[in-house]
Amino acid sequence: MKYEAQIAETIILHGHEGDTIDAYMARPLGAGPFPGVVIIHHMPGWDGPSKEIARRFAHHGYVALSPNLQYREGKATAEENSASVRTAGGMPDDRTMGDVQAAIDQLRNLPYLNGKVGVIGYCSGGRQAYLAGCTLKGIDAVISCYGGGVVASGEDLTPRQPKAPIDFTEQLSCPILGLFGEEDTRPSPADAAITEAALKKYNKQYEIVMMPKAGHAFFAVDRVQYRVQAALDGWKKVFSWFGQHLS
Repeated sequence: MKYEAQIAETIILHGHEGDTIDAYMARPLGAGPFPGVVIIHHMPGWDGPSKEIARRFAHHGYVALSPNLQYREGKATAEENSASVRTAGGMPDDRTMGDVQAAIDQLRNLPYLNGKVGVIGYCSGGRQAYLAGCTLKGIDAVISCYGGGVVASGEDLTPRQPKAPIDFTEQLSCPILGLFGEEDTRPSPADAAITEAALKKYNKQYEIVMMPKAGHAFFAVDRVQYRVQAALDGWKKVFSWFGQHLS
């Protein structure tokens, strides 16, 4: 069912350690109940395309919530916030997971939620979505879209990101879908194979999909990496996965 009428707005979210941050919420008009989705934005930041994704989910009958994980950078634009994060060595995992948990809890407190919440992330957000599925509470399904850094070691690990998400795979508490591009380098097809091996080792419910003729950020309509066919097929898989696990 498609919902032509919806409400979309910026709200206040009490994130990690009670910090006040912005979050963008979009939902269909009506009493529901609707499933919820937390959207973890990509490294380019909490930008217009990220909010368009939230509205797309609302159009398909979801309550979508996208926290501004770079809010504390305090710069004028998403691009400046992203540059600040890169200079500092990436998003701190503990703070990011605190903000995502707050978004999950916010959705679960809504009177029109159907009781189910999924998490989806893109790029660095794909890494964070994988980590969330392994370490946070209240998640019914995860989708990790080209999550660079799920498989990491050595110089890839930093004080802000001290452990690779794949090392938490045994703790994964919900089904996970991984979407990868066959021409991507981070994550590479080899990284996807390592991820699948870990999921298989711990007998998790998962699906790994390798998109042909696609590299990193193939969903990103505003970037040169956008690949129409991969994005169209990817969205079908996204809504099929969440339709199966969040209905």
